Amino acid sequence: MTEFPHHYAVKVSGQQQGSVAVEAPNLPLINSAPPVQFGGPGDQWSPETLLMAAIADCLILTFRAIARVSKLDWHELICDAEGTLDRVDGVTRFTQVVLHARLRVPAGVDVAKAQRLLDKAEQTCLVTNSLTAECRLEASVQMAPQ
Repeated sequence: MTEFPHHYAVKVSGQQQGSVAVEAPNLPLINSAPPVQFGGPGDQWSPETLLMAAIADCLILTFRAIARVSKLDWHELICDAEGTLDRVDGVTRFTQVVLHARLRVPAGVDVAKAQRLLDKAEQTCLVTNSLTAECRLEASVQMAPQ
């Protein structure tokens, strides 16, 4: 890892109508549009869905790093993120994010340790730590059959 601070840059461009192009160096271009709730087509990524994806992605990547350092063996982590967008004091913002995480571990793994590491990943995720919305993790650890 490089020393802090880290800097990240994107270039986003759009016109009066149509998709918005989201670009970053060395990454594929993606198109975005408003979600259906804001009159969009509902068939493209939106800022709202990109934020939920960033939260779930960050949880998994954070867990991966913590599990590696803690020498926890695991098979798969699936995370669904559900955000609630609301209007509070005249401001539209996300008020709550619930992460539903399902961790699958090999037989014999300490399930309590795996749960603690999931909780630690949620507490140290840089994306959720950057938000004002309440973030809650609902996690389960499932042991693979022998």
